[in-house]
Amino acid sequence: MGATQSTESVVREIARRTRKKYGTEEKLRIILEGLKGETSIAELCRREGLNPNVYYKWSKEFLEAGKKRLQGDLVREATTSEVTDLRRENDQLKALVAELSLKNRVLKKSLHGLDSESAEQ
Repeated sequence: MGATQSTESVVREIARRTRKKYGTEEKLRIILEGLKGETSIAELCRREGLNPNVYYKWSKEFLEAGKKRLQGDLVREATTSEVTDLRRENDQLKALVAELSLKNRVLKKSLHGLDSESAEQ
């Protein structure tokens, strides 16, 4: 039984890692296509490789956000992908600031070196 559990956990882990991640634009395109009604939701989900439950969840979130916006509610919670993107951007900016600070420090030290050389002459 232990081998079965480890096999199942490996399969679940592979499925989790290979799961397709949809961006905001893709989600909107899929939701709007479903709302048009030109194809069935089941067909749309099959074509996109999407579980229908996920489609309906996205659709509900989309419609609720639109409803709140129309009511004038501008406050909303950040999505996981937005938080992840902001954290990644924050890390990149921190690295850039660190790099520029280091370059600035090196330049200042080289200028002090030039000042002491000119004072000696």
